[in-house]
Amino acid sequence: MKADEVAKQVKHYLQFQDFTKEEHEYIFTRTTELKRRFKNYETWHPLHDRTMAMIFEKSSTRTRLSFEAGFHQLGGHAVYLNTKDTQLGRGEPIEDSAQVISRMTDIVMIRTFGQEIIERFAANSRVPVINGLTNEYHPCQVSADIYTYIEERGDITGKTVAWVGDANNMCYTWIQAARVLGFHLNIATPAGYALDPKLAVESDQPFFTVCDTPMQACTGAHIITTDVWTSMGYEAENEARMKAFADYKITAEMMQAAAPDALFMHCLPAHRGEEVDAEVIDGPQSVVWQEAENRMHVQKAIMEYLLRGKFE
Repeated sequence: MKADEVAKQVKHYLQFQDFTKEEHEYIFTRTTELKRRFKNYETWHPLHDRTMAMIFEKSSTRTRLSFEAGFHQLGGHAVYLNTKDTQLGRGEPIEDSAQVISRMTDIVMIRTFGQEIIERFAANSRVPVINGLTNEYHPCQVSADIYTYIEERGDITGKTVAWVGDANNMCYTWIQAARVLGFHLNIATPAGYALDPKLAVESDQPFFTVCDTPMQACTGAHIITTDVWTSMGYEAENEARMKAFADYKITAEMMQAAAPDALFMHCLPAHRGEEVDAEVIDGPQSVVWQEAENRMHVQKAIMEYLLRGKFE
C-alpha cells in the first residue's frame, strides 16, 4: 500500500468536528473511567511499549505536561521534540518529516502556528496526529472544558456558553463543539477582533449568537469562559489589545447575570485584573484547576481511542 493510501486510513484529531457526537460522548465516558483508575492507583497500560512524538513550535506548560504524563500513565513513552532543535526548524519539508517521524512512533501530538501545518503533517502521517494547539483550533482544551462541565453539572446539550474576548482558536473550537454537541454559544468580541467568516461557516451559524456586549453574552449562560487578551504570536499587538479589550473583563456582575449554577472557565495561563477579576477566577464558581487536570484525563481517552479503539 502506498504511503498516501496508508495516511488516508488513519484517524486524526485536528479539529473538534473530527469526532462525531457519539465519539465525543464515548471519550467523555471513557475519561471518567481513566480518571477513576488514576485516582485509585490502578495500573492500566493499554499503550505499553508505544511511543508518542510531541512536536512543539510554541512554548507550553499544560499541553506538554498533560500529554507526557498522560501517555506515561497509559504505559507508553513520550519524546519531546522542539522544532528549533530538529530538522523541522532547518527547513526540512513538513511532508518529509511526517513520513520519517510517523515510521518511528505510534502517535504524534503537534503544537504549532497555522492549522495548515498540522493538516499537511497529518496528510503524510502513517499514525494518528493530535492537535495540541494551532492558531485556528484547540480541540483538546475545549474537550476538557466540556468534560469538566459534564462532571460538575451534567449534560451540556441545550445549555448556553458565553465566550467573551478575542475570536481566537478557543472561540472557533467552541463554535464547532456547539454544532457537534447541540448547545448554544454567545460570543462577545471587541471591534476589530470579530469572527472570521472563513472559520465560522454557514452550518455553524444556528449554534452561535454574536452579542453587542459581554453582559448580553453572559446573561443566562451556564458557562462563562475567556482567554488572555494577547495570545502567543500576537505580542506586538499587546498595547492596542489592552485598549480594545478594556470593557471585556469578566466581572462578578457578569457571573451574577449568568444562570444560578454557572461555571467560570479559563484555559490558562490567566492574568488577574485583565481578562478576569481575581474574585471570579478564585471564586466558588471557578473550575479552572479542574479544567487543567482534566486536560490530561481527556487526552488519555483520546490517545487510547485513536490507538486502540473503544473499550466496552
